[in-house]
Amino acid sequence: MLWVELQLLLLLLVANGTPILAASVFRGWGAHPLDGGRRLADGRRLLGDSKTWRGFVLAPVVTGLVALPLPLPVSVGATVGAGAMLGDLLSSFCKRRLHMASSSMAPGLDQIPEALLPLLLVADRLALSWSAIGWTVVGFIVLELILSPIFFWLGIRNRPY
Repeated sequence: MLWVELQLLLLLLVANGTPILAASVFRGWGAHPLDGGRRLADGRRLLGDSKTWRGFVLAPVVTGLVALPLPLPVSVGATVGAGAMLGDLLSSFCKRRLHMASSSMAPGLDQIPEALLPLLLVADRLALSWSAIGWTVVGFIVLELILSPIFFWLGIRNRPY
């Protein structure tokens, strides 16, 4: 079963890295905010400028394609990609409600929803245990905290977190 968790960890990294790489590669193409600039009654943006159509569309597509050589069904990869983006949107929404600036650092809140939600979406299909889900989430958090500063140093990320 460890092999499946490693495959899922890779898919999570691809899903969450795709919007970052796409911003670097495509620059302004598709960089339209998902929330269209809308604000809620609290005066805060719904999501913020960093949640774009480009990342929301590309993450499931790229993650689905990366699933093929693993070998996992494209649908599993696409589900992981879509779930990661929905988890990321959830954390962004929560951060706005907590009066945190767009792209600000919130350890745990930045990683858990975008790893946990996709794993829950594919858990039945891949017969994942709760411990497998938990360890994969922990692995994702650790890898993201290690890789983010490296991607910043390489000029791929705008921030070291």
